[in-house]
Amino acid sequence: MNNFYLKSKQLLKALITGATGFVGSHLADKLIEKNYDVYCLKRKTSSTKWLDGKNVKFVEGDLFSNDALENCIKDMDYVFHVAGVVKSKTKEGFFKGNYEATKNLLEITEKVNKNIKKFIFVSSLAAVGPALTETPVNEDKKPEPITTYGISKMKAEEEVMKYKDKFPVTIVRPPAVFGPRDTEILIYFKTFSSGLNSVIGFDKKYLSLVYVEDLADGIILAAEKEISKGNVYFLCFDKAYNWDEIGDVTSGILGKKAFKLRLPHSFVYSVGYIAELFSAFSKNPATLNIEKCKDITQLRWTCSNEKAKKELGFLPKYTLEESFAKTIQWYKEMKWI
Repeated sequence: MNNFYLKSKQLLKALITGATGFVGSHLADKLIEKNYDVYCLKRKTSSTKWLDGKNVKFVEGDLFSNDALENCIKDMDYVFHVAGVVKSKTKEGFFKGNYEATKNLLEITEKVNKNIKKFIFVSSLAAVGPALTETPVNEDKKPEPITTYGISKMKAEEEVMKYKDKFPVTIVRPPAVFGPRDTEILIYFKTFSSGLNSVIGFDKKYLSLVYVEDLADGIILAAEKEISKGNVYFLCFDKAYNWDEIGDVTSGILGKKAFKLRLPHSFVYSVGYIAELFSAFSKNPATLNIEKCKDITQLRWTCSNEKAKKELGFLPKYTLEESFAKTIQWYKEMKWI
C-alpha cells in the first residue's frame, strides 16, 4: 500500500513549455512542491537562472522540435503549455509562436499519448478582448480580440478545443500577471519609486490582475480537477482595480508619493507610431507600438473568476497589497529597484 502510494506520487510527470520564463518557472516551483516529476522544455539559448539547482529535468528543443517532443510527451501525465509570443514585429511571428506551436503540440500529443490526464493551455484575457461594459467578462463572452496577439491566442484556443473529444484539454486565461521575476510591472515600480506616476488618459481605467503564485496554483487546480475537462477559466483577483487604486497601494508600500502625469491618448499613439517607425531599423519589436497603444488605452481589461472559484475551488491567497509588497520586496532584494 505504502509502496504503491509512493510510486504513484513519483509517476506524475509534467512537461512545462515556457518553463524558463516568468510564469513557467513559478509553475515549476509549485509542481516540485507537489512532488511532480517536472520536465522543462528549453532552447539552447534560454537562461535557466530561475530553475538552476531545482529538481527539474531539461528537455532541449523548441516548440517545433518534434523528435524531442514526441520522446518526452509519450511518457507525460500532464502537458502545461505556457510558452508563447507576446512581442513580435510581424503577424506571422505571433501566429507561429502562439497558434502554430500550440497546434503542433496538440498533434504530437494525439500521436504519442492519447491517454494523457490533461493538456493545459495558458491563454490570455487578450484572446477575448476588453469588457465593453462595467460588468467584467466571463467565460460565456464571445471572443472579440483587438490585437494580433489576442487573435493568435484566440485561434490557438479554438485549436485546443478541437481536441476535447480526443483527450482532456483545459484552457486558463490570466489577465495581467505580476510577481517576482517579472520585468513588465518592474518598469511601473521603478518609475514610481523615482517619483513619477504616469497614467494613460483622463478617465478611470480598470484592469483585472493576478499574482503569479495564485496563477500557478490555479493552473494546477485546472489540471487536477476532473470537472475542468473541455472548459475555460479566468484566473484573477476577486475585484478589478483602477490605476488610482494601484497608485495608492504602490505609494503605501514604497512609502513615497509620486507626481501623477496624465498622458493623453493622442500623445501615447504619437509615441507608439514614432517608436514603430524606428523599430523598422532594429531586430527587436518596439516596446510601445500601435497595437500596444490600442491595448493600454482600453477602459476595462476586466474579467470574473466566479467560474474558477465555483468549479475549481480557486481562491487567491494574497490581497493586492500583500502581493505588491512581496513583489517589491523581491525587487529590492535583487537590487532591481
